[in-house]
Amino acid sequence: MTKTRNTTTTRAAWTGALAVVLVLSSGAVASARPEIEATPSMGPCRLMKTPTETIQHFSKRVIRCAAARWTVPGGAAKGLCIARRESGLVPSARSATGRYLGLYQHSAADWPRRYAAWTVPAWHLRTSALSGRTNAVVTFRMVHSAGGWAPAGWRVRGC
Repeated sequence: MTKTRNTTTTRAAWTGALAVVLVLSSGAVASARPEIEATPSMGPCRLMKTPTETIQHFSKRVIRCAAARWTVPGGAAKGLCIARRESGLVPSARSATGRYLGLYQHSAADWPRRYAAWTVPAWHLRTSALSGRTNAVVTFRMVHSAGGWAPAGWRVRGC
């Protein structure tokens, strides 16, 4: 009787542990293909950076994803050009004074309001303007809604 109970208890423990691992891994691993979103409830453009990918290349993929989701004049090409000129495609970029932040150099003072207006809580986006994904999503939603880059506040020469 004791051996059967121990075997049953051991099986139950292993089954429970396996269930926990499966549940945790299903949310933690987005996809075998990094360009595919994990699930719609996790929000737009939730991409995985590959180990050998530069931050600039990863930023390009995030921007292309946002451009595919929200159409803007000039599409991804214009969005990439502007981000390249604003931040060098580096999400953690800050202006010398710290007044402007991220891929699209949003005003630090305006960021909290923009974040609140252009994100959805269910997307679980980081609140920081220095998150490339969040910065791109907020930017593309703003530009899409405004009908263009200039009306949304971006007047970048050469793009």
